[in-house]
Amino acid sequence: MSPCYEAWARGVADDPASVALLDTLPAPKRQPNLVFSSARFCGAETGEYPVFAAWLAENWTRVKQTCLTHATQTNEAARCATLLPALALLPGPLALIEVGASAGLCLHPDGYSYQYAEPSGAVTKILHPVAGPSPVLLHCVASGPVPLPDELPEVIWRAGIDLNPLDVTRQQDVDWLTALIWPEHADRRERLLAAVDVARKEPVRIVRGDLNEQVTELVAQAPAGATVVVFHTAVLLYLDEDERGRFAETMAGLPARWLSNEAQGLVPGVLERLTEPPRSSSDFVLALDGIPLAFTQPHGRSIDWLA
Repeated sequence: MSPCYEAWARGVADDPASVALLDTLPAPKRQPNLVFSSARFCGAETGEYPVFAAWLAENWTRVKQTCLTHATQTNEAARCATLLPALALLPGPLALIEVGASAGLCLHPDGYSYQYAEPSGAVTKILHPVAGPSPVLLHCVASGPVPLPDELPEVIWRAGIDLNPLDVTRQQDVDWLTALIWPEHADRRERLLAAVDVARKEPVRIVRGDLNEQVTELVAQAPAGATVVVFHTAVLLYLDEDERGRFAETMAGLPARWLSNEAQGLVPGVLERLTEPPRSSSDFVLALDGIPLAFTQPHGRSIDWLA
């Protein structure tokens, strides 16, 4: 949670002048995270609501334009720590396709270092790329019989799909990704910038378009001899129920493995296959080909493997 954004949201709710500004946006663009991130992208400082409200009124034209031309595309590389155990179960080499890829930071699981620990804090596994320790070290608490690998999987091809692809070589896009991180999360900002440096060394093609329209063609482009993995995390929330159902049907017919890491109830059939209840309503469910494997913390901080 963000205390700053919570205070701003409460302030807006009781401020008719700010509400009137937000009412000039289309309904889908009135998301608090989008509006507040757009304001910070345009130069708003964190602080008390009255100061923010005055700044917003003075700079609304720029903030509104940013809201209209941008979307919430948080790209959290730390989620790779919860994807890695599932990826390592698959025969390599791997060809990765991320739907809802944003800037593609999660397409580099083999470029980051990992430290897994028990809930007590005792470190159980440390993994590094073949080339040596990465500037990005992902920490993750692992509970249950998590099949932690001894080495990172080999990835020989990677691509993504996004409605509005972001480019790690374009500073304005990196600035937008930075603005999407909640003000208090300094560690996530540092990790983002380090992950951008990793991604810049191997730029990834991200196709512009709808996942339901593009995924079949992209799977067909993957190299022969590789295990094709289509994956996504915190993406299906932005699809309606019919679109989610269509995507599930498409994945069932493709020559690819389907790795999903989404909020509960968003991947058709997964919730019904759980053998035990989630620990928390905020937990994501990691599933492979529709079979639940683990509960995960949304930003990759923990994974609780199912027995």
